[in-house]
Amino acid sequence: MRDISVFSGSAHPELAAEVCAHLGVPLSPTRLSRFANDCLEVQLQANCRERDVFLVQPLVRPVQEHLVELLLMCDAARGASAGRITVVMPHYSYARSDKKDAPRISLGGRLVADLMAAAGAHRLLTMTLHSPQVHGFFSMPVDHLHAHRELAAHFRRYDLTRTTVVSPDLGNAKEAAAFARMIGAQVAAGAKQRYADDRVSISAVIGEVAGRDVIVLDDEIAKGSTVLELLDRLRESEPRSIRVACTHGLFAAGALKRLSEQPDVLEIVCTNTVPVPAEEHTDKLRILSIAPALAEAVRRIHNGESVSALFDAARGP
Repeated sequence: MRDISVFSGSAHPELAAEVCAHLGVPLSPTRLSRFANDCLEVQLQANCRERDVFLVQPLVRPVQEHLVELLLMCDAARGASAGRITVVMPHYSYARSDKKDAPRISLGGRLVADLMAAAGAHRLLTMTLHSPQVHGFFSMPVDHLHAHRELAAHFRRYDLTRTTVVSPDLGNAKEAAAFARMIGAQVAAGAKQRYADDRVSISAVIGEVAGRDVIVLDDEIAKGSTVLELLDRLRESEPRSIRVACTHGLFAAGALKRLSEQPDVLEIVCTNTVPVPAEEHTDKLRILSIAPALAEAVRRIHNGESVSALFDAARGP
């Protein structure tokens, strides 16, 4: 592939290297330094002039450091006369800040979108936004992929004849229903009310789960409070088995350990949109790679081909 340069920030260089391996292009080096006054400086150490530049950087902890690093990478590419700058952001953490549900509250999802455009980004490639309407915050084209295809390929290894896909809340029920159609399963959803970032209540599960093999599906798992609450409601109906799946395995504050300690949870499945530290891995964790999907999307963007076929494959019929 010619006239393309791929750079990675410090958030997830392993994913960037895997994407480049699938593309058959080298991962161009990036130099990150810090001044005595704590300001960051980024240098892209490969030619960008009139090239199609892809910057790989999910927003993971420390989110603000990685965000500023990404903005500086965009600015560096723009200053180096890049032909086009595409931000490859598998996880857009500010997608949770999508609505004004309290007085005088910030809308981080829109602000960060504006910052990327101001820094010089021309396009965004992302995966499984927490709220689909965040797509509308961007003034640039957005290619929004899903990990349904990778998750479906994993779960098709099991007998799915008595399977129900359970969404923790009604907001994610549409995506859970699409995934359930892909694997030929039923769908159910929890009736959730959130009181704080880490305090939720699920009063009931709407749908058939008794005696069935349950796959709990969410877009991301952070502290795990929602999933743990849902597990309590599911146990009241005595499902035959329980597995947990998500796209973004953030697993903050010991969430992965707490979920793994649940004796009836057979498996915890996520993708590598964000890095999961090796020291936190458990025997129940399965990490699926989305690098092939990202690489194919990058290839299509670079060649001016349609990316919608990837959307269709990921969403299912």
